Amino acid sequence: MTRSARPTPPKPPRPPSRWALQDAKARFSELVRRVRSEGPQHVTIHGRDEVVVVAADEFRRLEGERTGEALIAAMQSSPYRDIDIEPKREQAPVRDVEL
Repeated sequence: MTRSARPTPPKPPRPPSRWALQDAKARFSELVRRVRSEGPQHVTIHGRDEVVVVAADEFRRLEGERTGEALIAAMQSSPYRDIDIEPKREQAPVRDVEL
C-alpha cells in the first residue's frame, strides 16, 4: 500500500479590499484594522466604488503641505504675469456731517 502525498489545503482567499457600505458600517473596527495593515480599503454603494478609506499618515502625505508654492510658481510662469490687474477704485461720494 502506497501512501499518497497529502494535498496541501488551499490558502484562504485574501480578504477583499472592497466593502459594501452595510458591511463597512457593521464591521468598522475591522475596516480600520485592515486599513492599517493592508492599505486603502474601498467602500461601495450598489457595487460601485464611492469612497476609499486610508490611514491618516497616508492622507497627510497625499494631501501635501499647503504652502501656496504651487500657486506662486504657476503665476510666475504665466505668460500674462506682466498684465496689471489692479482693481479700479472709485471715489465714493462723501456727504457733509455737522458735529
